[in-house]
Amino acid sequence: MVLSKPLIEALSFYFGQLYEHPLRTKAITCFAIATAGNYTSQKIAGSKVLNYQSLFAYGLYGLFLGGTIPHYFYNYLERAVPEDGSIALAKKLFLERLIYSPLYQAFTLYTIARLEGKNHETAVKQLKDLYWVVLTSSWKYLTVIHLLNLSLVPPMPYIFIEMHRIILRYAAKAPKHYAFTNLSEIIILS
Repeated sequence: MVLSKPLIEALSFYFGQLYEHPLRTKAITCFAIATAGNYTSQKIAGSKVLNYQSLFAYGLYGLFLGGTIPHYFYNYLERAVPEDGSIALAKKLFLERLIYSPLYQAFTLYTIARLEGKNHETAVKQLKDLYWVVLTSSWKYLTVIHLLNLSLVPPMPYIFIEMHRIILRYAAKAPKHYAFTNLSEIIILS
């Protein structure tokens, strides 16, 4: 009970900011989650020296692209597919999973590689190596979550569900001796 009041106040403040300043709040949220996730990923992978270039790349991506692109896409999706349609949910899920997700995954993998200081050829090679693993993992583990997200959650807090993409990218970059058998292992290891 003692902790519930500060938690409720923090969530109230956060959702107030999300309502009043959605783009800024989503960008800062993505920055914090991407940076913390990259830091954790490096520590779990056993890195003795922190790779600040990678930390910077994920933070920069989260701040300027990771929160803004999904914000605009989901706003577009809400306008493009009216709720009064008989199969609106199926249309939204189709657009998100089969059109937006593959394009966004490719863009993100390439952009983060470039922000990490890799040249074009290396970034493309990394994209080719990771793309299918990340995309199929997203389809396999997160389609039901996206279905629930699109059907039950109002558009404003989609940022929490959208961050799964970063989690899957960490899992794909983890050392090869880790075997991911379910989503909870991916989340724990990232």
